Amino acid sequence: MPELPQKKVGIVACSGEEIAEGTVTRLAALKVLEELRPQDTVTICLPLFLAGGEGESAFARFYPTIAIDGCDLRCAARATEAFSGKPAAGIVVTDIIAEKGFDPPQGLRRLNEAGQQAVQETADRTAALVDELLDKKWSRRNGTFNEETTSPVTTTSPVVQACACGSGIPVQTVEIAGRPATIIALPAIFEQFRGAGKGPSAETIAAILDEVKIYNSLNTEDEKAYRDMLSREYSTFWGAEEQVV
Repeated sequence: MPELPQKKVGIVACSGEEIAEGTVTRLAALKVLEELRPQDTVTICLPLFLAGGEGESAFARFYPTIAIDGCDLRCAARATEAFSGKPAAGIVVTDIIAEKGFDPPQGLRRLNEAGQQAVQETADRTAALVDELLDKKWSRRNGTFNEETTSPVTTTSPVVQACACGSGIPVQTVEIAGRPATIIALPAIFEQFRGAGKGPSAETIAAILDEVKIYNSLNTEDEKAYRDMLSREYSTFWGAEEQVV
């Protein structure tokens, strides 16, 4: 398997600015990212995600995400599912407020005391979900959890808040059947096979395709087009004069 960035959890916060609950989601996400779980989380910019940002879409397909929504419209969760994949978990601020019996939050820029309570409770629940997600084995192929669990990730690296657009997930835009497509992990996969001394061949291309399927959702009807693309791109990467047929 190619070497890819340390597993983290993506946080997608509601961007609604017309209700106080939207402010709660953003402040709660910031608290998780900067204070509660800075080494285990990255933020996914929802407006950039909706605009088609490659880094955001790649991360949300590659790693589990938590959608924090202000209300039951669940805009963050719906956007993540529509443009990438179903979030691994979701939180709705209005549900938390009702469950805890908090007063309605007020203030779009400066929250009242009830709003600050909602921020703390939302952040605590999000942090707990991060711990749960990192203690389970996430299947990149299926976009679900495997049954067996793994030990929580520990690291001694410096605490740095990261953004998904700079998360280090390698992607490459290629042409498949005349259309541009972004393939997750393709540069790392190519490096892996070249490092193993596996030159362009039908066998190598088939093996690369199997690796690509782990990180990307491929329509079986498009496999030939993907195979042709991989043959062309890997031959170029390897430096071969002719691609594999």
